[in-house]
Formats: sequence, C-alpha cells, structure tokens
Amino acid sequence: MELHHQYYFFTLFSVIFVVSHAANLSPEVYWRVKLPNTPMPTPIKDALHIPENELHKVRQPYGVFSWYQAASENELHKVRQPYGVFSWYQAASENELHKVRQPYGVFSWYNDAAKKDLNDNHPVTPYFFETDLHQGKKMNLQSLKNYNPAPILPRNVVDSIAFSSDKIEEILNHFSVDKDSERAKDIKKTIKMCEEPAGNGEVKHCATSLESMIDFTLSHLGTNNIIAISTEVEKETPEVQTYTIEKVEEKANGKGVVCHKVAYPYAVHFCHDVGSTRTFMVSMVGADGTKVNAVSVCHEDTASMNPKALPFQLLNVKPGDKPICHFTLDDQIALFPSQNALLQVAQN
Repeated sequence: MELHHQYYFFTLFSVIFVVSHAANLSPEVYWRVKLPNTPMPTPIKDALHIPENELHKVRQPYGVFSWYQAASENELHKVRQPYGVFSWYQAASENELHKVRQPYGVFSWYNDAAKKDLNDNHPVTPYFFETDLHQGKKMNLQSLKNYNPAPILPRNVVDSIAFSSDKIEEILNHFSVDKDSERAKDIKKTIKMCEEPAGNGEVKHCATSLESMIDFTLSHLGTNNIIAISTEVEKETPEVQTYTIEKVEEKANGKGVVCHKVAYPYAVHFCHDVGSTRTFMVSMVGADGTKVNAVSVCHEDTASMNPKALPFQLLNVKPGDKPICHFTLDDQIALFPSQNALLQVAQN
C-alpha cells in the first residue's frame, strides 16, 4: 500500500511538473511532448527557422477568404488558390461569375463570353469531384508552392502582442507598419477573418502560435495519436500546367483539421473543421516533369453550405449532391486521427 501511495504521488508530481513547465517549452519541444508519435511537417519546421529580414516578403495566400466571400476583380489577378475557407458560405453574384478568371476553371453552363475569357486565361481546376481522384486523370493546376515566410514565434512572445480589431493602431505601431500600406490591409483582413463567426457547421480557431495550434487540434480531435501532412512540391513551376495523377492514397476519413497559414507579420494559422472529410495524398507529375505529392481534402457533407457559393456554381451541383475536393498549398497543414486512434475509439 505504501509503495502504491509513493507511486501515486510521484505520478502526480510528474504531471504537475510537466504542466507547470509547459509554458516555458520551446515550440519544437512542445510539439514533441504533446504529439510524441507525430513527425513535424516540413512547413512547420521551416517556419520555426525563418530570418526576420524575410518578413517583408509575406503575402496573403488566399486560402481562406474565398470560401466565404466573393473575390473582387482586382484580387482575381493575384489569387493563387481559392480552395481554403470562405467561398463555401457566401454567395457569388451572377455578375461576378461572368468576371471569374483563372483559377476557377471552365464549365459548360457558363455563357459563351465567360467561357471565352476563361479559355484565354488558361483555366485551371480548383474544385473537382472525389471520383476524379484516380490514376491517369489530368488536371490543369496553378503551382501549389506558396511563399509565406512569416516565422512561428513562441506562445509567450505572441501572447504579449495585441491581436484584435480594436487594437489595430497599437499592432501597426508595434510592427512599424504604415497604416495606409498593403501590409496594414493584410493585418486588418487577417484579424477581421479571425474575429468573424464560424460558418454553418464549421469549427474554427486562429492559432497565433504552434502551441495554440496543437492545443486546438488535441481538444477538437480528442486524441494525441495524430497524423500531420502537407503538400510537397519538388520545385517552382510555371503558373499553370497540366498534371497527371500517378497514385492516390487515402490518409483519413471523418473528422480532421486543416490549418491555413495566412498573411501576418508572424505565423498565424486559420485552423478549422468543416465537417466530415476524406483526405488523400495524391502523387502527380506536371507537363514539365515536376513531381508533386498533394494533399486533397474532400468535403463529404456539404448539405448545410450555401448553394450559391462558388464551388457549387462552378461544378454545377447543389450542396449535398457529391463530395467536392480541392488541393492545399504547401504551407498548409492537415491534421487528423491516425488509424490506430480510430480503432481504439471503435473498440471502446
């Protein structure tokens, strides 16, 4: 009995020690402690070791806003990937659909003028059906390689910096950003996005640190037996080219979290779960020989989403008709329970 009590107190002391010192762990160590069986994805490793002089090159990867709001004509010239968050929830007007340029693709129900414009702009395939994921399938894609060099900072550092719309002036002063600059617009846009309510059926969280991302993922998925993957691009590629699928491997089916790195002076990830998904790793080769291992997230249950949103109008389907998929850029992270974790849940 005495040995049992000694073991109990030793265990309790160990837990208290770990919890009390967790706040002082570096982001790398925090990952290893919280996710001991999960290799760290390359985008996370890279963002932990980015020199501060690279910050001025940060840009909005446009993987978030397009799922909820219509893209302006000006933004469509520089958009790289609309596969992120916003365009599933907010309607796109007919007028905007006629203006749509790449990378939204070409579909038979567009009028002649719109089809001509899109053809002239080398249309790509931003959204597609799950049935398209098979060997030999050809897709026109923009490069999935992104460049957002914002570094991941420790939680104790970012927690000391304001992050709210009512502190914009303080934030801009902290980072010495001119209030009328493009960087100021990006900062305001990111904070606004983080403060807006989640879409119907969506669970969202803006992680301003790696520790915050880990905590949200563990809490939401209910296990630390997690797989974390990201798209891998061999090299810089032409803006648009044809890729041929060589292999498709299913990685997850059900609950998961996707974290999109958005524009900010330090790394901020928009993490969210939009319902049941199937996640695949898709090996492709481009027309120029470039090899890509791309993460494809397929939304299985879209019934509650906006029927006038771009993914449905571009694919000419209604919410709930078919699973709709998209690839992710190479700085975005998909996290989901491993098969071992799913088996344990089923057994229990």
